[in-house]
Amino acid sequence: MGLLDKVKEQASQALEKATQAGVAGQAKLDAMATKRKVAMLLRDIGAAVYAKHTGGAAPDIEPLIEQVRQIEAEHGPVVSQVTAEGDDDRSEGDAGGRP
Repeated sequence: MGLLDKVKEQASQALEKATQAGVAGQAKLDAMATKRKVAMLLRDIGAAVYAKHTGGAAPDIEPLIEQVRQIEAEHGPVVSQVTAEGDDDRSEGDAGGRP
C-alpha cells in the first residue's frame, strides 16, 4: 500500500469517527431537550395543582398530562429520569435554586 493509500484510509477512518461522534452528540442534545420539556410540563402541572389546593385559579392539567404521556410513549419513561436528576434549568436567582 502506497503512502497516498494510507493517507486516504486514515482520512476515511477519521471521517467515520467524526460522523459517529456527531450522531452521538445530536442524540444527547435531543434527549436533553426532551427532558427539559418534560421538566417544564411537570413544573406547570405542579403549579396548577398547588393553585387548586390554595384556592387560586387552576388551569386544566389534562392537556399537559397528555403531552407527558405522548413524550413517554415515544421516548420511554423520562419522568423518572427528570425527577431523579432534578431540574437543572433553575437559575441561581430562583427560589429553591441551588447555590
